[in-house]
Amino acid sequence: MSVELGPAGVILIDAAVWLLLHALAVALVIRIPWERFASDGPLTRLRGFEADGRWYERTLRIQRWKDRLPDGGGWVKSGFSKRRLRSGRLEHLERFAAETRRGELTHWAMMLPLPLFALWNNAFGMVILTVYVLIANLPCIFVQRYNRARLLKVMSRPSRLCYSRKVISGHLEE
Repeated sequence: MSVELGPAGVILIDAAVWLLLHALAVALVIRIPWERFASDGPLTRLRGFEADGRWYERTLRIQRWKDRLPDGGGWVKSGFSKRRLRSGRLEHLERFAAETRRGELTHWAMMLPLPLFALWNNAFGMVILTVYVLIANLPCIFVQRYNRARLLKVMSRPSRLCYSRKVISGHLEE
């Protein structure tokens, strides 16, 4: 038996399924111990063009819009807010970098179920959903990678401590 839902019904089902799948992605990734994100894997490894974050600044002008995105890490009870740096201590910077990897993985995981929606959406619906999933997740991935590039740059400096006042205030600018 098949049921015709009409456009409004399909939109409601799409929204409900996306909400459920996003919550599931968060619930699964948050359960992974943060130490598993202490180093880059093949997906989270920064590429040469983005190593210092300048590509994101020049090409995407990320500094103009990154603070407008929500920080989901603070929404979850056991989450880690990445809105501001709380300390310039190396341990905190390492944890912060690890949490950017967790955030990035979460957003990649949120995009994975997209093909599932082809079961009940037509081609036009899939185009709309593809645009949605890219707009909802790629900017967040870009911010995670940009912040990690800047963190790793600061952490690699032998004179990191002379930057601690600016790091503690929540900024990584020199």
